[in-house]
Amino acid sequence: MSVRFGLLGPVTAWDTAGAPLPLSAPRHREVLGRLLIARGRVVPVGRLVADLWEDEAPAGAVGAVRTFVAALRRALEPGRPPRQPSRLLVTEGPGYVLRADREAVDAWRFEDLAARADQAPPRAAVALWDEALACWRGPVLADFPAAAWAAAERARLEALRLDAVERRADALVATGAARDAVADLRAHVSGHPGREDGWVLLATALDRAGRRGEALAALARAREALSGGGAALARTEARILSATKQSPAEPAGAADSVWNRAAASWDRSVPARSRARLHATAGLLRDLAVTGPDGLEEAHRHRRDLVAAAEATGDPELAARVIGSYDVPAVWTRADDPEGAGELCRAATRAAARLGPEGSPTLRTRLLSVVAVESRGDAAADAPLPRASGAPATEPWRLRAERAADEAVRLARRVSDPALLAFALNGAFMQAFATCGSADNRDALGAELTRLAVDHQLPGHEVLGRIIRLQALAGLGDFTQADTEAEEIDRLADRNERPLAGVFTAWYRALRLCETDGWPAARRRYARVLKETAACGMPGLTQGAAALVALVPVMRGDTLPRPGDFDGLDAGPYQLWLDPLLLATSGDSEGARQALSTVPRPPHDLLQEALWCVLARAAASVGHLPVLRRARDELARAAGEYAGAGSGLVSFGPVTQHLAAAHAATEAHASATGR
Repeated sequence: MSVRFGLLGPVTAWDTAGAPLPLSAPRHREVLGRLLIARGRVVPVGRLVADLWEDEAPAGAVGAVRTFVAALRRALEPGRPPRQPSRLLVTEGPGYVLRADREAVDAWRFEDLAARADQAPPRAAVALWDEALACWRGPVLADFPAAAWAAAERARLEALRLDAVERRADALVATGAARDAVADLRAHVSGHPGREDGWVLLATALDRAGRRGEALAALARAREALSGGGAALARTEARILSATKQSPAEPAGAADSVWNRAAASWDRSVPARSRARLHATAGLLRDLAVTGPDGLEEAHRHRRDLVAAAEATGDPELAARVIGSYDVPAVWTRADDPEGAGELCRAATRAAARLGPEGSPTLRTRLLSVVAVESRGDAAADAPLPRASGAPATEPWRLRAERAADEAVRLARRVSDPALLAFALNGAFMQAFATCGSADNRDALGAELTRLAVDHQLPGHEVLGRIIRLQALAGLGDFTQADTEAEEIDRLADRNERPLAGVFTAWYRALRLCETDGWPAARRRYARVLKETAACGMPGLTQGAAALVALVPVMRGDTLPRPGDFDGLDAGPYQLWLDPLLLATSGDSEGARQALSTVPRPPHDLLQEALWCVLARAAASVGHLPVLRRARDELARAAGEYAGAGSGLVSFGPVTQHLAAAHAATEAHASATGR
């Protein structure tokens, strides 16, 4: 059982001392090669016959195969007693199987070493790649180059070898030994000019070795070989040219230099695909999300992939840490990516279930907070939304999210971790919209979050707490205090590099101008804000925002929109609730009534009061009593607030005005119909 086998070159077997075993007959070696590529699976005798005689097998082919096998057994186990069954080349069922350990076959050993190198830090990886590539003595099954049965395995192993050559060179470059990689890479691209990755690595190695001109020349040859090349070549050339243009008189700042050196050290020291990389990437995405629109979009794009990678490890605690690490302050209650939010919510729920009740309270709090934050609005809905024309319904997904928020806050208070409590309070805010009229509660929550953040130096959550207060105070009509919060938010955002906070203060100041100077004065300000914040990286906020702004003069008055007011405007996620009003405006009363009968209730978010006002206006215009009464009842809870102002985006004026109109219309239509 100590026999070793070779596929990476001519088919060979060696004894314990490393001496070749007598496999002189080509058919013996061919049978051995065929059994080896079966990788421990049985090869029926009929399959062996078909593979060895591809055209037409002779009449005694089966007997010949049995003779070859017997000869192989004698060669591989010369000391085996007569009539004792072979333990290496075994008869099983209709054929034969070779029972070899993975370490005993050079191809399998190569694969295992490559897998270890793939997980190792660059310095250790170089040694492992060297050991793996040393397994190769020549082309796969070199003495049977035309055998059809070997073609697939030959192609697979050769592809792995080429990848290993490139990965070794990549590891060398990462360790700072770019010069050592150049010669091997030149030979590599010469023999395999169609491999773009090889050319990219050669150019990179030449550039890192201080041979920039040769690097650009290599890229030119690559474009010729690849008939133009792909995106990787273009990116590499752009990077090299960009570095060339930098003036040596303007060295990178100290922070940039440290960043670059630390990043290089990280790449050299931490194994690829390791758990440490997953957890560190989660932290990087968290920080990236607050750098501005581009960073936020990138963080959103990669977060789902990172969570999937963490779950794929099968380590429930690692998955929980990665999922729960994204405690980025979240303020807008409509998800930028509802489908992705739902997936993340479900991932957090799975992770909590795997941890079980005995799991870490801190991890459980983080997972529950993720559920609460990602279930904002109706992102976690797993059934059609109830209709606005029906009675209020108990919605299971909302109950789950609200309970998650409550439990997260309770656990966080018990754990006594300020940052953890801030995350949990963020989830509580996202679930603070069970009914209309919750501005007072949100103001209290924002105040607690602000105090906590100030006391424990959590600037991101201080900004969040103040934005929550800004919105709540605007909803309550306390614009003087809201102005103070807006000024403090701008100061903190500038000091702590939180550019996205300015999106909310810009919108608030347009709302404020509308309240003090009226719509004509605010119209131009709103146009500027729409333009400036269109690319803020928060589609949940900006999609349909122009339609909300167009509703302001309509809803602050007491009539329907004028025909054409909304032409060319994309109402985005608000279209369902705007349609009945637009149908009524067009004179299609029956269409408006049908739309009101099927429209879902407004989402439980910052704009629910505003959308109930829109539905009430449409229902009053066409006499749809079920929606009119439901809207009146929902808005009654917010009688002391300004409709829509709690969003910090738009204000439709005091809710009491809309309530009075809804009440009057209800009485009039009920009297006319006798209902």
